[in-house]
Amino acid sequence: MTMKTLFLNPPSFDGFDGGAGSRYQARREIRSFWYPTWLAQPAAMVPNSKLVDAPAHGQTVEEVVAMAGDFEFAVLHTSTPSFENDCKIAEALKEKNPKLLIGMVGAHVSVNPDPSIRASKAIDFVANGEFDYVCVEIAEGKPLAEVGGITWRKGESYVRNADRPIIEDMDALPSVIDVYKRDLVIEDYFIGYLQHPYLSVYTGRGCKSRCTFCLWPQTISGHRYRTRSPQVVADEIAKAKQYFPQIKEFFFDDDTFTDDIPRVEETARLLGKLGITWSCNAKANVPYETLKIMKENGLRLLLVGYESGNRQILINIRKGVSTDIARRFTADCHKLGIAIHGTFIVGLPGETRETIEETIRYAQEINPHTIQVSLAAAYPGTRIYAEAQSNNWLRRPAGDVVADNGLQISSLEYPHLSHEEIFEALAVFYKRFYFRPRKIGEITWEMLKSWTMMKRRLREGVEFFNFLRTRNDAG
Repeated sequence: MTMKTLFLNPPSFDGFDGGAGSRYQARREIRSFWYPTWLAQPAAMVPNSKLVDAPAHGQTVEEVVAMAGDFEFAVLHTSTPSFENDCKIAEALKEKNPKLLIGMVGAHVSVNPDPSIRASKAIDFVANGEFDYVCVEIAEGKPLAEVGGITWRKGESYVRNADRPIIEDMDALPSVIDVYKRDLVIEDYFIGYLQHPYLSVYTGRGCKSRCTFCLWPQTISGHRYRTRSPQVVADEIAKAKQYFPQIKEFFFDDDTFTDDIPRVEETARLLGKLGITWSCNAKANVPYETLKIMKENGLRLLLVGYESGNRQILINIRKGVSTDIARRFTADCHKLGIAIHGTFIVGLPGETRETIEETIRYAQEINPHTIQVSLAAAYPGTRIYAEAQSNNWLRRPAGDVVADNGLQISSLEYPHLSHEEIFEALAVFYKRFYFRPRKIGEITWEMLKSWTMMKRRLREGVEFFNFLRTRNDAG
């Protein structure tokens, strides 16, 4: 009989959900929550399971620990910033229920299996990569010694088993929608640039791009884009539409949904028949005709990683898209009426005071509707982390990426550019992008067209200014 299994996104920093589904492993400028899809997937495969997303639901450590006696097996999704805290929660769960089998999953333990399992005796195993079938086999009672893709505790020592093959048949994975309906409250999830309530799913894993800073393809999902077939995607969204008629927007959170152009076009046409509004992650090189097909079939917004406006920095991080190509792509989106949430990073290898200025001017020029500015973060397992170690760019030996309050700090610094300058550049970037007559006019017009949007933008504005004030304590 399958063990009663808890899939847990643990409570951590206030407003932090980076362990469960987000690429941005820090508190955000505006309080936001992504769906814990990484955990929902194995939860859909394990009978007698329950998914608990503590951050989004505002559940405390005490409330989570009180559940320990109800389960035989617990899977905790962790991350580099939250790992120490997550170990304490694992220990509290084990103290409450000494028979509870506890495993940790996620990029951090995947690339650091030995030190991770040594960090706490409460951890019985960690997953070394994709963990869906790992969870299934262990929940079914398979001995840890026989489960591929884990490092497990054996008495006072630990054993690393053989790696397991990457999942090839994505269509064989069940839909997460039933788990969402069973265990989540859809209205708890909100992102500043998406319509509320929104719903997020993955239609594939992996990304063929080689960006040196990007965590997931280098640690968990790989550089080959493995996808569900378009009809399976459309069927899942049709079910979600039936389950959650209140959803206003569907978001496809694949690393780069536009990596496979023929599949994008086929999927878009099927989504168009459903009459939904949708958005996705995209690379800034999608052809105009493909964008047109996407727009005509319900696409509203693209989440685009521009990173920098400097050509050499883009080469340094192996972005694979030049600023000229990105300019043309962005102009095409503006022409078609596709909104863009653009993401930028300050402090990447090659950054100088001059390149920061260049990127700010570039962002103003291409003018995405909204932006997110991040500080360059070197996560273990990424190429940028290895480069930072070899070049002594890490500000601290551990390469800390967040402060005690969960806000980003600059983990990198260079002989010619201090971490203080990098940290301060983020606030300057935001102010110079948003506090322009053109952008103020755009956002004001957006607010005037909708009372709902008016209330939302005002709330977000208050949160944003609080973020700018609070982050001064994190530098």
